[in-house]
Amino acid sequence: MTSSSDAPATPNAAAAAAPTIYVCITCKRAGDPDTEPRPGAILAAATAQAAAGTAVSVRPLRCLANCTRGPSAAMRCNGSWAYVFGGLDATCAAALVEGAQLLAGAADGILPWRGRPEPLKRGLIARVPPIDFAGVFEGADE
Repeated sequence: MTSSSDAPATPNAAAAAAPTIYVCITCKRAGDPDTEPRPGAILAAATAQAAAGTAVSVRPLRCLANCTRGPSAAMRCNGSWAYVFGGLDATCAAALVEGAQLLAGAADGILPWRGRPEPLKRGLIARVPPIDFAGVFEGADE
């Protein structure tokens, strides 16, 4: 019989580095009428299709609180910065997957600007540090 203490303390490196894209399924562009399916749901389906066969996980969710710049999506990997993007549509699905793969390969956990798909440059809403971030930005008050 194997005890729980025999189990590995951490998942394998590939699983730990696998990126996740969260897509708001209730999103629509500000001022657009309430229609079904919502543009965010269409984006989520397109992103899941674009991610098929990759290590990228796509998870639909209800609201990223970016309603004035929707449709929205976020991405992260374990230990990386998290990114929120807005002003997206279904044509941005492949860009989200490509960006998630870039983030997964970033040694410093920061999505590189060079090589980043255009929708992820113009649609960036926020970059959020990892939970264990202990650094100080240059010029910050100490």
